[in-house]
Amino acid sequence: MKRYKPYVDYQEHLLEDLKDPEEASAYLNAALEEGDRQLFLMALKNVLDAQGGMTKISDKSKINRVSLYKMLSKNGNPGFENILRLLQIAGIRFQVTPRSRRK
Repeated sequence: MKRYKPYVDYQEHLLEDLKDPEEASAYLNAALEEGDRQLFLMALKNVLDAQGGMTKISDKSKINRVSLYKMLSKNGNPGFENILRLLQIAGIRFQVTPRSRRK
């Protein structure tokens, strides 16, 4: 019989959910809708952590691990190409869609 913990750490649960590309893309879209760059970078870092962590992502992206931490930090400013590369590694496609029309 499987034994369950009496509680689940929020970050641990979040990272488990973010392993699913559908969940990860919804999470990133919610962060984008807030219009806060720092929030989006934090969300992207969480998604990448869920995909194996910065060392694995660094190897796949050919971006230095320290540079990854800097670009995804509170004051980070990653280039568009780097964002696209990281999303691709996470199994997520960047897409632009029209806003719904307001009446």
